[in-house]
Amino acid sequence: MSTIAVGSDHAGYSLKQRLATELRTLGHEVLDLGAHDADRVDYPDFGAAVGRAVAGAEADLGVCVCGSGIGIAMAANKVPGVRAAPVHDATSARLARQHNDANVLCLGERLLDPDVASAAVRAWLDAEFEGGRHVGRVAKLAELDGSVG
Repeated sequence: MSTIAVGSDHAGYSLKQRLATELRTLGHEVLDLGAHDADRVDYPDFGAAVGRAVAGAEADLGVCVCGSGIGIAMAANKVPGVRAAPVHDATSARLARQHNDANVLCLGERLLDPDVASAAVRAWLDAEFEGGRHVGRVAKLAELDGSVG
């Protein structure tokens, strides 16, 4: 199984806790980078922490949660080597992995039913990067952030 870094701001705290429990139940090691309660904090701190853990090989993958999933994805994507995808359901999560080799999944607690979020995480974990025509595109992303070539 994988080591998965998880992080959230206050608006994503409850969903992050639920997903961390589910990930452990699935046999994954969870690296919880906070927030550790529902007190107000800033999402860039936690998106960046998860991104750094993944890019630095401290974790294999990452899951981030904020109110919308958008801001925390923006923060994670500032870390070279991170391909963070805000997703809305199992289909977008699966495609993020298959086509974009997303290594960080971002979810919005205010936008997603918790069961939909859980299904998205499972679909993402079960999917594999398809390679093929997508390899060159993912390589271009790496060139853009300076993580390769």
